[in-house]
Amino acid sequence: MTQPSLTDVDWSKIPAPEDDGGAAHLVGMTIPSVSLRATNDTAVDLSELRGRTVVFGYPRTGEPGKIGLTDDWDMIPGARGCTPQACSFRDLFRDLTSAGAQHVFGLSTQSNAYQTEMAARLHLPFPVLSDEKLDLADALSLPTMDVADLTLIKRLALVVDDAVITNVFYPVFPPDRNAGDVLEWLKANPV
Repeated sequence: MTQPSLTDVDWSKIPAPEDDGGAAHLVGMTIPSVSLRATNDTAVDLSELRGRTVVFGYPRTGEPGKIGLTDDWDMIPGARGCTPQACSFRDLFRDLTSAGAQHVFGLSTQSNAYQTEMAARLHLPFPVLSDEKLDLADALSLPTMDVADLTLIKRLALVVDDAVITNVFYPVFPPDRNAGDVLEWLKANPV
């Protein structure tokens, strides 16, 4: 099935994910030392970053005109909306940094090559991290879903202060509002 528009979505026709408790353990956890390849051709270890970091995770972005991962992708709760989520962080990037985020990253299990193309196409002003081997997902026990023989990170956003997770947004729906919700939290909870 060819992907419909990646950014124009009627969220009333998409099933919302339910809180399965998969992220309840994350607040207060220290980020483990895991090196992830980034779309700016660097290796990033989130545990080494000082200050406030925002990381939004998502299952996988689609490519315009390409066949979807599965025919029922849109009906899998929490699957649809990765591009709108990434674009909302792009559009609010300056506001997020003005509100105290020293670093902003996207995160998925897609390959660095795939993410690099997507980041360029969407004009993302922040790097996207590839957790293709699930090193960070496994170390933090991030909520995941299995689709088409792939393990994908469920959509969430983490606020990390000096390598400690201080807030988690999970589940996230609709995805295009995630950056706005994170921004409001940052404003209400300055460093």
